[in-house]
Amino acid sequence: MDQDHIGKFPASCRETLHSALRAAFGSIRIDKIAPISGGVSGAFPFRVDIGDRRYVVRVEGPTRPLRNPHQYDSMRIAAEAGISPKVHYIDEPSRVVVMDFIEVRPLRSYPDGPQGLARALGELLRRLQATAPFQSFVAYPDMVDRLWRWVCQTGLIAPGLLDPYTERLAHIRETCIWEPANLVSSHSDPVPLNILFDGNRLWLIDWENAFRNDPLVDVAIVLDNLAPSPELESALLRAWLGRDPDDELRIRLVQVRALTRLFYAGVLFSASAAASGALADDDLSAMPTAEFRHAIREGRLQLGGEGAEGGRGGMGSGPVGGPPPDSREIDRGRHPFIQGLLKSLPEPDTNWAVEGRAKWLQAAANCFDLMYKGSGEIHITAKAEPTRSEH
Repeated sequence: MDQDHIGKFPASCRETLHSALRAAFGSIRIDKIAPISGGVSGAFPFRVDIGDRRYVVRVEGPTRPLRNPHQYDSMRIAAEAGISPKVHYIDEPSRVVVMDFIEVRPLRSYPDGPQGLARALGELLRRLQATAPFQSFVAYPDMVDRLWRWVCQTGLIAPGLLDPYTERLAHIRETCIWEPANLVSSHSDPVPLNILFDGNRLWLIDWENAFRNDPLVDVAIVLDNLAPSPELESALLRAWLGRDPDDELRIRLVQVRALTRLFYAGVLFSASAAASGALADDDLSAMPTAEFRHAIREGRLQLGGEGAEGGRGGMGSGPVGGPPPDSREIDRGRHPFIQGLLKSLPEPDTNWAVEGRAKWLQAAANCFDLMYKGSGEIHITAKAEPTRSEH
């Protein structure tokens, strides 16, 4: 195995990566190893090229308070059913897996357009829920409640502003029937980033949240992300059920959909609360999704600052310290994304942790992807100063 490839990666995952490659491929020559960007789970995925074959080595990130201990069992079941890429090696204690690499095409290029994609998604969920049941982990309403209570304690939102949503969550937990006998294998996070299209079929990846769950949880998440119209919703539900849904199911879908939306709102609020300089927000009003996307394309919303129309351009505020007032004329010629990045820079001589700098640089790389044409990937890695024992 070529040690030069391994030496390029952080010391924290170097030995794990080496052991996984050795166990999966032995002494076969590795032509290339490159990090894969784009995920948000905190894992460290790498693409490995061996001849004309490509693989993914995925090293799980830092342990979370609510880590799912059954994720690798779920991944095995899904891979054996052909729902997840083929798995070649798993080391659960080291939290690393080697699997096939999928050459991805945009979901929007799926044959027959959004209708075809909606049907394929419904069929994918039906196949997943027909597999051998995943392990039980936690009741989904309890998981949402735990996350939401934490959000309410962060101080991110002004007191009382989240009370209607907290009351809605309590009402759902009291009235929504959650029968253990009805739970099925569930991905529990089938957002677009975790659904791959290879030009022929769909795949599900990233099984960190996969456990036995209510069948409508995955359906609700996919509907909100990829089937936004009544026609697409009906197409997906028919493909999933094999029939038209009845009124009882649609009523329950409304409740489960509220739960999944509160969960992802909690995830986003948590990320905002963790950002340096986040202030208590006293207004939760928001523009419609279509208008939001249009504003981004036109440059009327900017990252971490004020939009051209006075609206907020990001979730929470970034590090304190923007350009002085006399720089506005200079800013006027810059793209709003660049203005937002510059305004989020701390003042010179500020103690700015290397992790924060890496996040800022990765945000800049993501903005460049939106602003400029061209292929390739940019991956930013924070590397702490070595201790004396590492010299």
